This record gives sequence, C-alpha cells and structure tokens, in this order.
Amino acid sequence: MTSPADTGWIKATASNDGGDCVEMRSAEGYVQVRDSKLGTTSPIHTLTRSGFATWLEGAKNGEFDSIA
Repeated sequence: MTSPADTGWIKATASNDGGDCVEMRSAEGYVQVRDSKLGTTSPIHTLTRSGFATWLEGAKNGEFDSIA
C-alpha cells in the first residue's frame, strides 16, 4: 500500500498559474484535498472515495457557488 507522502499532489489541468485551485491525492483508499495556494500549510481534508465523488458532483452542479 502506498503511503500518503508517496502519492504526490495533483492539480487540475484547467487551473491557472495564480495558485487558486484545489489539489488532491490518493492515500490508502481515501482522497485527500488541500488548497494549493497554502501549499504545505493547508489543512488536508480526507474523504472516502464515495464522499469525494459526491463532493465533486456537487461542485459540478454548482452547489457550492454561493459559499463565500
């Protein structure tokens, strides 16, 4: 099994160079998400794979567009 430190962070190909995006990595059956502009100081949110799929679907549907 790969440890979280070995998986590497993935940034969306559609993100800009300003660093305003979310990065993710796969870690031991979970998906971890962080804010790329904070880098190593960002909190890391750990979700189940199904939880991540639900979150991603909500983002695609605009469910979080009004969150400040």
